[in-house]
Amino acid sequence: MGELIIFKYNFEVDPEVEIEMPKGAHILTVQVQHGYPTIWAIVDPEQPEEIRHFRLFGTGHPLDIDPTASRYIGTFQLDMGNFVGHLFEAK
Repeated sequence: MGELIIFKYNFEVDPEVEIEMPKGAHILTVQVQHGYPTIWAIVDPEQPEEIRHFRLFGTGHPLDIDPTASRYIGTFQLDMGNFVGHLFEAK
């Protein structure tokens, strides 16, 4: 195992989000930085990359996922609170 580092991953507002990160990355939080939704994660950069799958839902929008088959990551706001997004990762 290599040295652990905190990396950040910006993503676009889209119902389905895929992010490539080192295998075993531990997600800390999702927040907005400089106007972009961003995930921070503890990673071992020496690990091979893998694609992680996320779903993003706005407040008041139908959830077409099974919450027991997904992990809630967090909630963030954009556009001065006009969009509130709730991010889940597929287990």
